[in-house]
Amino acid sequence: MAKGTLTGSRIRERRVAQAMRQADLAKKAGISASYLNLIEHNRRRIGGKLLLDIAQVLGVEPALLTEGAGATLMASLREAASAVPSAQAELDRVDEFAGRFPGWAEVLSSSQKRISALERSVETLTDRMTHDPHLAASLHEMLSTVTAIRSAASILAEPGDIDPEWQARFHRNIYEDSARLTETSRGLVTYLEADDAEATETGAPQEELDAVLAAAGHYVQDLEEGGTVHSAQKRLGADLSAPARELLGQWLQRYQKDAQAVPKSDLARAIQKHGADPAAVAEHLDADPACVMRRLAAMPEDILPEGVGLAISDASGVLTYRKPLPEFPMPRFGSACPLWPLYRALNRPMVILSHPVVQTGRPGSDLWVDALAVPVGRVAVNRDPLFEAIMLVRPMPTNAPPHEEPLELGSSCRVCARAVCPGRREPSILVAGA
Repeated sequence: MAKGTLTGSRIRERRVAQAMRQADLAKKAGISASYLNLIEHNRRRIGGKLLLDIAQVLGVEPALLTEGAGATLMASLREAASAVPSAQAELDRVDEFAGRFPGWAEVLSSSQKRISALERSVETLTDRMTHDPHLAASLHEMLSTVTAIRSAASILAEPGDIDPEWQARFHRNIYEDSARLTETSRGLVTYLEADDAEATETGAPQEELDAVLAAAGHYVQDLEEGGTVHSAQKRLGADLSAPARELLGQWLQRYQKDAQAVPKSDLARAIQKHGADPAAVAEHLDADPACVMRRLAAMPEDILPEGVGLAISDASGVLTYRKPLPEFPMPRFGSACPLWPLYRALNRPMVILSHPVVQTGRPGSDLWVDALAVPVGRVAVNRDPLFEAIMLVRPMPTNAPPHEEPLELGSSCRVCARAVCPGRREPSILVAGA
């Protein structure tokens, strides 16, 4: 049903909500009750002065009667409906529902947003609990210490006399192990209560690098304007550990080469013509597609308003770089979904794999990915090249083929809502019975 034909329904719902009789509204608006009845049942169109008069009587803006629910609310309601396909919600009447029951529509929309936020929190925490190296090391230290304390205590509890010297040694061991257990527990509690920024201070070098790049928006203005890697590294890596600073230096060196190969001004003009399509932009600029993908992920909002995500994997499948999108989260620890085209690209090097995708459990977030595997380093005699794969995640293009079925992907197996998957390697906490 078109939006323009629902104005009468919205008038009726506003009138009923104010406990106003149809005859009273018709009289104040200067029309007959029978004519207002036709309007409220969407049998007569309304506009101009009459619409303004009715809106004034009802005390609402005319736009609320003609335009109905906002675009954000409508999108949220459609997302909530597609999250439960078995309910077979009437999507063609979502605007009518929002117009007739605006309060319930807001409740449903807010609930959907809260569910999505909670799901993201569960994914992040589960990923962290399962794969965080610092957490694993702390738990191992605690278990080892507890075992040592129990062993010493069991010896002291055994019947019979123990040599005083050995007894004192066991008491000393229990005291020292208890002190170590206290420190480990305190450090673990502090780490778990820390926010993401604080947690990276005790995390792995790759985590430190991820945090720095996320804070910078993956954009380094120094190198865009001809600055040196040393100055950019000094500015961005002041608080990093030595290993993380080394990783940052390697990343900045690649960033500088990419910025020189594909200048920001040239890329901006190509984006205006081709959008975020890496193959089209690469052909337009006669540039390396992998370099173009990295450059697109580095562009600020004034160049590329609709942001893109990027993932880079080495030949072992480990993510060495991640720039997630809200609609396409990427695991912070451990491995990603094996169905990602990122990994398929390693089996088909030098070929751009381009597909529409949707993440399981995230309806209404249709995206497009482009994946490519390229050799790392120079070609050498009698030496097989090492490959790395790169995957760009971008909004669904307007010229996308209408009938191509999107690939259903997850973020990682542990937090994937897909019931049956040929690539599952561990049970999911989101699937009943898994």
